[in-house]
Amino acid sequence: MISLSSMPQQFRIATFNIHKGSTHFNASFSLHHQRALLQKLHADVVFLQEVQGVHALKSKRFTTWPISGQAEFLADAVWPDFAYGKNSVYPAGHHGNALLSKFPIIKTHNRDISAHTSEERGMLHCEINVPDWDKPLHAICLHLGLFAHWRHQQLLTVAIYIEQHVPADAPLIIAGDFNDWSTRAGKQFAARLNLHEVFEHHTGKPARSFPSWLPMLRLDRIYVRGFHVKQVEVHAGPQFIKLSDHAILTATLTKI
Repeated sequence: MISLSSMPQQFRIATFNIHKGSTHFNASFSLHHQRALLQKLHADVVFLQEVQGVHALKSKRFTTWPISGQAEFLADAVWPDFAYGKNSVYPAGHHGNALLSKFPIIKTHNRDISAHTSEERGMLHCEINVPDWDKPLHAICLHLGLFAHWRHQQLLTVAIYIEQHVPADAPLIIAGDFNDWSTRAGKQFAARLNLHEVFEHHTGKPARSFPSWLPMLRLDRIYVRGFHVKQVEVHAGPQFIKLSDHAILTATLTKI
């Protein structure tokens, strides 16, 4: 299912907060619709947040709940490799970040970056072996806190981790739900690590991604290092009322 046959240096990514496979206010179970839409986007690597690994009550409530877990269900036959990082654990189950890849994931590390005991957050770091690339792709999926001082602390933790574990000349993508509606924390983070945000690169500002049916707030991000940005797109609109409260962001990149 590799989409890089003609241009091995170019590929497409997506990021999406799936809201545990449910619509806004958990009104209905939308995971099957989410999978169908993701497959239509033809992304080679997908960054997902709020992926439900296990939930004892919901698995009984919804007859179409996947037995194998949401990450494996979404990967299906399109993305041969996937990784799941458990962040938030509670009596009924757990959820976290996930990454789907059409290429082999050769290393995975999930790290707790929670800034407070009341809100469990994590960072999923995967190294991906992309054909014909001289170095692995470092892909980091994030879901940051709701409060600004927590986000600053979390991004500092992530920045230090990247400086210690990701070579400066390695291709790097960091994507997810940053909850950074003011964009301040993201700008400082990008400057420190020599990153650029793909929508800022194209339009001057991060994408509006929340709420998905009429996006107003700029919560989701895609940061890259070692890439040219060819195209970006926000997938949103009234139909997302039946999908999730976050829009899907996609970007087509060319490796430098």
